Amino acid sequence: MLSLTIREVSLALREGRISPTELCRKCLNRIRKTQHLNAYITVTEELALKQAEEAETRLLQGAPKGPLDGIPFAVKDNFCTENIKTTCASRMLKDYTPPYNATVVQKLLDQGAVLMGKTNMDEFAMGSGSTDGAFGPVRNPWSYTAPYREQTGTAPDSDWVVTGGSSGGSAAAVASLTSYLALGSDTGGSTRNPGALCGVVALKPTYGLLSRHGLIPLVNSMDVPGIMTRSVSDAAIVLGILQGLDFRDSTTIPTPSSLTELPEDFDVKNIRIGIPKEYHAPGLSDETVAQWSRVADMFERAGARVEQVSLPHTQHSIVCYHVLCHAEVASNMARFDGLEYGHRSTVDSSTEAMYATTRHEGFNDVVRGRILSGNYFLLRQNYQHYVVKAQKVRRLIADDFKRVFGSGVDMLLTPTTLTDAACYSDFTQEDNRTRSAQEDIFTQPVNMAGLPAVTVPTALSRRGLPIGLQLIAPNLQDEKLLRVAQWIEQRVGFPSITDCGDSSESRNSTGMTKREQTSAL
Repeated sequence: MLSLTIREVSLALREGRISPTELCRKCLNRIRKTQHLNAYITVTEELALKQAEEAETRLLQGAPKGPLDGIPFAVKDNFCTENIKTTCASRMLKDYTPPYNATVVQKLLDQGAVLMGKTNMDEFAMGSGSTDGAFGPVRNPWSYTAPYREQTGTAPDSDWVVTGGSSGGSAAAVASLTSYLALGSDTGGSTRNPGALCGVVALKPTYGLLSRHGLIPLVNSMDVPGIMTRSVSDAAIVLGILQGLDFRDSTTIPTPSSLTELPEDFDVKNIRIGIPKEYHAPGLSDETVAQWSRVADMFERAGARVEQVSLPHTQHSIVCYHVLCHAEVASNMARFDGLEYGHRSTVDSSTEAMYATTRHEGFNDVVRGRILSGNYFLLRQNYQHYVVKAQKVRRLIADDFKRVFGSGVDMLLTPTTLTDAACYSDFTQEDNRTRSAQEDIFTQPVNMAGLPAVTVPTALSRRGLPIGLQLIAPNLQDEKLLRVAQWIEQRVGFPSITDCGDSSESRNSTGMTKREQTSAL
C-alpha cells in the first residue's frame, strides 16, 4: 500500500480497502523503521492521527475534500507550520514555532492531506547534500537496497550515500515510502538535485506559480516551492492544487489553465527537443551520458525532432548565481538578530556583543560565510562591479533560454546531476561552496531564468543508485512539461525501491531483473 501512487491510494481510500487512520499508522510505523535515514526533524504523530480520523469521517460520509483527502505528506522544515516547530535545520530557529501556515501547506491541509512531519535539510537551505544541518546528515534510502549493498559489499551503516540537497529530507521521505508527497524549496536545484539522487520525481514550477508566503527565504528572486512525488501524474495533481494567486505574495501570477489529469497516451511526434551542448560538462559520468543519449534516442524513434542547441552564457551561470545568492542571503539573514525571535545569546555586555554572539552561535560556518561574502558584494564600492554585473549576466542567461525556445524548441533535455549519489565520506572531503558549484551546475540556470523544470528517474547506475534526467520548458508551460515527463517515465522502466530489496523491509530480495533492464550501460 505504501508504494502506491497518490491516485491509486486515493481510490483505495474511497473504496474502503484501507482507512486514512490505518494508512497514517502504516506511515508512522515506516518512519520509525527508517529512523536511521534522519529524514525528519519533527514527526507530528498526534496531529497526523487526528487529521486522519477527520478524513475518515468525511470519507464515511461520502464527502471527501479532494484527491488528497487522507493522503500523508511531509514538509521541508523551512516552510512555516502553525504551532509546529520550524527550524530551518539551524540552532538559530531550533525553538521557533510559527503562528501561521505557509500558503502551500495550508492548501494541502484544506484538501484534507495528513501532515506526517517536518523534514531535514541543509541549514537555511544552503547546501547540496543535506549534510550541513544542525540535526545531522540525511542518508539516502538507496544506500540500504540490495543492488547497492551487493556492489559495495559493506555493512548497511557504513559507506552510505548522500541524498543531495538542500531538500534531502523531503526526497528521502518520499523515496523511503513514509509519505506520498513532500514539499521542498528550490533556489538553485534544491528539489531536483535530491530528487534525482533519491529516484523520485521533483518539480520546480514556473517562478510565481506557487506562493512563497511562509517559505523562510533564501534568495527571494529565485526561491520556488518544489513538489516531490513518486510519479509524474502525482506531481500534476499536487501542482493543480497548489498553483494560483495569493494576495500575501505579490510575485504570484494567475494560473494559465486549471491542470487536469495528464493524458496516458501523449504523442511526442511534433515535439522538438533541444540538447544544450554546454551541458556536456567536465565531471559528467559515462553512465549519465548514456542515459541522456538513451532518452534522446527514444524521442527520435517516437518521431520527435531532437537537435543540439546552444546556451552560451551557461558557463558564467554558477559564478553569477553565487554573487546574487550571497547578496540576497546577507539581506535575508539580517532579520536573525536575537531580538524578535529565534536564538538569543546570554552575552549581554552590550547590544553589539549580543548581536555578534547570537549570530555566531546561531549560524553554522556555511551561513556565516555566505553572509560575509554577500555583505562584501553589497558594499557601495563593490555593488556595481559584482551585483549589477551579475544581474546583467542573469539577463543574458534568461535571454539564451528565450532565444532557444523562440526558435521552435519545445523542451530541453539535460542531466540533473553530474553523477549518481556520492558516499558521505567522499562528499564531505570538499567544502560547501565547491560541492554546491558542482552539484548545481545543471539546475541553477533554470532558477536564474524563472523557468519550470522537472527531474525524472531513468535508471540505476552500476552501483545500484538512481540516475535522473531534467526537462526544462518555457515559462508557464508546466502542464506540457509534465506531459512529456510522463512520456519518459512510462518508457524508462525505473524500478520501485521495493523491487530492489529495501533493507528496511526485506534484505533478501535483489530486484536484479528490473535493475538489469534499466542499468545504465
